[in-house]
Amino acid sequence: MKVIVINYTGTVGKTTIAANLLSPRMDGAPIYAIESINETAENLGLDVEKLRGNKFRELFKRLMLEDQAIIDVGASNVEDFMSNLEGFEEAHEEIDYYVVPVTSGTKEQKETVSMIGSLASMGVPADKIRVVFNRVKRDVEAEFPIITAYYQRASAFKMNYQCAVFESELFDALSINRISMQSLMEDETDYKALLKNKEASAQERDKWSDMYGLKLLCKGVNRKLDAVFAELFNLEFVK
Repeated sequence: MKVIVINYTGTVGKTTIAANLLSPRMDGAPIYAIESINETAENLGLDVEKLRGNKFRELFKRLMLEDQAIIDVGASNVEDFMSNLEGFEEAHEEIDYYVVPVTSGTKEQKETVSMIGSLASMGVPADKIRVVFNRVKRDVEAEFPIITAYYQRASAFKMNYQCAVFESELFDALSINRISMQSLMEDETDYKALLKNKEASAQERDKWSDMYGLKLLCKGVNRKLDAVFAELFNLEFVK
């Protein structure tokens, strides 16, 4: 499966979706970051191949050699990337899914509508365009009226309210600590046992306590992301 994570606007969590939702559930699929300015999944400790949006031929060649891949298109390179994707005739057909994360801001929702429209006009079928509602506070339908209205009007993409990643302090903490959820889940350090060492420095104990709490939080978020991933690629569509 080859998946592009894309949106015209930044700050919607494209890298978070690529690193924490897709990567752990795609059997080690390589991540290609199309980015020249902003952070990539590399900052979360993952192996990332960085390319610029105008190096599309090189990216396309590599995709043809892979069975699975995640392409995280940064906002600073999205215009070049889209221009090249359109210029290489039928290249868009080699991608299985276009995952478009969106947050609830008005600007972000409008840019998402524009992104979906661009993909659709290029010939990408609706079944390949999947929206992920990101940083949801409480009620997906209430928080994303522009996306809902566009879906009802155009049906140019597939929408499922269950494809929602709810707001969590975990993601900011992972970014600060420069680790991914997968790395945290695989960390076998017994931080609870370490905390019993009363002779350790206050700084060490604070770090261990923080990591222990993050691991507990990560378990719950990870289960929810398992469900989101299943819904994202086996959708029961909103009527």
